[in-house]
Amino acid sequence: MPDSIASHRVLTLSEALALRAELRAANVPLVFTNGHFDLLHVGHLDYLEKARALGGALLVAVNDDVSTQALKGRGRPIVPAAERARLIAALHCVDAALIFEGETANALISALQPEIYVKGGDYHHKPLPERAAVAAYGGRVVLIDTLPNHSTSALIARIRALPADA
Repeated sequence: MPDSIASHRVLTLSEALALRAELRAANVPLVFTNGHFDLLHVGHLDYLEKARALGGALLVAVNDDVSTQALKGRGRPIVPAAERARLIAALHCVDAALIFEGETANALISALQPEIYVKGGDYHHKPLPERAAVAAYGGRVVLIDTLPNHSTSALIARIRALPADA
């Protein structure tokens, strides 16, 4: 990671593009992923650590609140996007985070052109909306298997199942 870019922070799109330019100039491969990361848990950490191990820098895009509600349903997100991005950016394996609008990361992928785009292993069995955007510039898609029984939805279900006096 180039010294001039401080790691572990939430970036604007223009700052992310500047980071990308510095990484390219330093010949540091960029790994990029995106997601909701609502109710951060060890499954997220495991996924991000595995993603970071694939390249020289990890940039994580966090879905904004509007797209999270559209994709996850009523009552989500539980944690606002600014807080989710701050938590993600603070993880040791993440170099920086940013918040994005929209239901796919296609625009960010096209702008940043990361060497490696990472998503969870659940995309082995369903279409990956960003695959064409990555293929358009010759990037590589890597699917990382997630820890079993470590999803935000499962965590919410366990919380809801707690007795009222817990």
